[in-house]
Amino acid sequence: MPSRSEIAYFGAGPAPLPTAAIEQSAQAFVNFQDTGLSLAEISHRSPTANKILSDAKDALATLYDIPTDEYDVLFMQAGGTGEFSATVQNLVGYWIEKRRRKAIAELGEGKDAEVLDRVKREVEAELKVDYLVTGSWSLKASQEASRLLGAKYVNVAVDARKSNNGKFGKIPDEKEWKLTPKGSAFTYYCDNETVDGVEFPGFPKSLESTTGAGEDDDERIVVADMSSNFLSRKIDVRKFGVIFGGAQKNLGITGITVVIIRKSLLSLVPPPTFLHALSPVLPTSGALPPIIFSFSTIASNNSLYNTLPIFNLYVATVVLQMLVSTFGQKKVSGQEEVADRKAALIYGALDAHPDTYHVVPDKSVRSRMNICFRIISGTPSDGQVVADEAKEKAFLAGAEKRGLLGLKGHRSVGGMRASNYNAVLLESAQKLADYLVEFAKS
Repeated sequence: MPSRSEIAYFGAGPAPLPTAAIEQSAQAFVNFQDTGLSLAEISHRSPTANKILSDAKDALATLYDIPTDEYDVLFMQAGGTGEFSATVQNLVGYWIEKRRRKAIAELGEGKDAEVLDRVKREVEAELKVDYLVTGSWSLKASQEASRLLGAKYVNVAVDARKSNNGKFGKIPDEKEWKLTPKGSAFTYYCDNETVDGVEFPGFPKSLESTTGAGEDDDERIVVADMSSNFLSRKIDVRKFGVIFGGAQKNLGITGITVVIIRKSLLSLVPPPTFLHALSPVLPTSGALPPIIFSFSTIASNNSLYNTLPIFNLYVATVVLQMLVSTFGQKKVSGQEEVADRKAALIYGALDAHPDTYHVVPDKSVRSRMNICFRIISGTPSDGQVVADEAKEKAFLAGAEKRGLLGLKGHRSVGGMRASNYNAVLLESAQKLADYLVEFAKS
C-alpha cells in the first residue's frame, strides 16, 4: 500500500489538501484542543465556533486584501451550484427593490397599485441578467437562471461554442459580446471552467465599472464563480459585486461555500408580498430566495442562521492560515507564482511533444488549474485532432503505476485532465511532466 508521500493526486475535486492541514484537522476531529470533544460535536454558536469563523474571515481578508468596510464574507452551504440560484434570486430582488423604492419616492406613499403597475412594466421592459457562457459550469448557471426567471429575462451575452465549432475551448473577443447596454441585474461569468480547461486571463475590460458603488441604476454588478481558481491569483475584489466558490478545490473540503459580497447589495430586500404581486409577470421564485439562500439573512446572522458545519469551516481556516503564514507579505500573489510555475511545467511537457499530445483549449485561455489534453497518433494533415483512446488507457495505467492519480478527464468530454490546485506540490507537477516526456518518447 503506497504512503501519502508517494501519491501525486490531480483529481478535479474534491482536491488534495496539504498534509499538515489534514493532520491538524484529524486531531481536531478526535479531540479539539484537549477539550475531550470532537470539533464536530461542538455547538456552532459556541465561543469556539465563533473564533474559528472570525479567524477564517480575517485570513481571507488578509490574503485577498478585502476592504472589510465595503465587503462581507459569508459561509453558506449547497456548493457553487447552490449559488447559481442564490445569486439570481438575491440580485434580481435587489434590482426590483431599487425600482420599487424609486417609484414610491416619485409617486408618493400610499400609491401601492400605481407603484406595482410601474414596477411590473419596468420588469417586462428592462429586466435582464447577463451570462458569459464559456464552459459547462457557466452553461449550467445560465440554465438555472432561465429556470427561475424564464428565458426571456436571460441574456446569453457570450456562447463560446459559436466561435469554436460547437465546442467550448475559446473565449470570443470582447467586441463580440452582446452585453445589456445598461441596467442589467448582474453579469455572471465563471472565472475557470474545470471541465473544459478554460480560464479568463484576467478581469474582462468590458465589465469594468464606471460608477463603482453598486447603487446606480447603470452600475454593472459582476458575479464571478471562482470555485476552481479561488485563492490561486491576485484579484481586485472591488471590481466584483459577488464572488463565490465551493471550498473543495483550493480551500478545504465539501460542505461550505464562500461568498464575498459588496455590503451595499445587502441593503435592499423587497417585501415578499410585493414579489407575490408581481406574478405572473415574474415568477416569485426568481427574486425570493429560500431563507438559507438569502444573502441578507446569512449576513445579519454572521453565517449562523442555520447550523454551519464548523469542522468543515475549521479545515478551511487551517488552510487559509497556512497560506498567510507561508506567503507573508506576498499574500495570494505568492500562491499565484507557485501555480504558474506548476502549470508551466506541465504545459511545457505537453507542448514539447505535439505529435503525442493535443492541449484542448486555445492557448490564450488555457487554465492554470485544469489542464485538459488528449493523446493522439500524430498530427492529421487536415488539422482535425483524433484522440487515440487505446493510448489514453495505456497512459492512465502507466500513470497509476507511478502514483500519478486522478488524471482521467470529465465524463462529458473524455481525455485527460490534470487539476493543478493549490495543494498539488511543485514536485508532483514535475513528476507528471517527467512522465509526459517519458510516455511521449516511448
